[in-house]
Amino acid sequence: MSPAAQPSGNAPYSYTLRHTLDADEHAACLTNWHQRYDQLTAGAFDGVFEEFCFGRVQLFREGLNQSVHQAGGAWPGSRTFAVPVAIEGTGWFGGEMYDAHSMLTLGGDDELDFRTPRRLEILACTADSAALHDYAHQVDHRNLEAELAGRKLAPTTPAGIAALGQLLATMTASLRATPELLLHPQMRKAMEQALFATLLDTLSCGGGRAGAPSCRARQQVVARARAYMEAHIDEPITVADLCIELGISRRTLQYSFQDVLDLNPVKFLRAIRLNAVRRSLKAADPNGRGTVADIAARWGFWHLSHFSAEYKTMFGELPSDTLRRAG
Repeated sequence: MSPAAQPSGNAPYSYTLRHTLDADEHAACLTNWHQRYDQLTAGAFDGVFEEFCFGRVQLFREGLNQSVHQAGGAWPGSRTFAVPVAIEGTGWFGGEMYDAHSMLTLGGDDELDFRTPRRLEILACTADSAALHDYAHQVDHRNLEAELAGRKLAPTTPAGIAALGQLLATMTASLRATPELLLHPQMRKAMEQALFATLLDTLSCGGGRAGAPSCRARQQVVARARAYMEAHIDEPITVADLCIELGISRRTLQYSFQDVLDLNPVKFLRAIRLNAVRRSLKAADPNGRGTVADIAARWGFWHLSHFSAEYKTMFGELPSDTLRRAG
């Protein structure tokens, strides 16, 4: 387990929410980072800090009402990405100016040199760099650390920054409402892979259909993927699982499913998982301890309102209705 995600005891996750009134107090909040904050503007300090640690991932949100200079660094073997969601003016990060349209990145061996504007709120994620590197290599055949070497501002687009910010906001809101979702290993896996996939898309170098597989090859990819899913029918299979098992990139998987089934692999897998949830709900005891949220979490659905809407669209009823008729 990475140093970032070592909650006390054997807990599978940790959650922290703090209102801070001092720069030093705020600097000490971030788990396993070593930091010093020097307040640069006059006035009473007021900050908010929120953090989730699970598996190989650390999600955090911090807001400040004063300009500070942050020095120190993250935990060794990590890679951090951060996007401003509220910012007054501009700041400096590693010698480069950033604003509302920037995505910041920091390696575990990099020195933190971060000057914030007077008011700033950021959403950020820190991940085990080896896990992220392996994911990028296995599912996209990319060397992500080489792409990011020496960079403080990540190469991306406004749409990419917005996508990452939206994912981080949705994840933190969902976990804030129901942090016990992280008790399920399937949920921790689903969130980690959703985060990694979005990061790769955000940092994508683009490219068209050059090198797309032949028609016969696409049919074989889909056949092998479906055979793997059938052999693991009781598991919440992900796109990354298929890429690793078949030894292909996400792009090849995308081309193959889109052309053969007229459905991208994400939507296909979501449909498979929705059907699995429905079977689990129908087999459940409506008077037992199992809830819709628990069953959905076991199949990797972490945004419960989106899950309920997708379930109703697919089956014409809410998951609670299915559970009520069970038994």
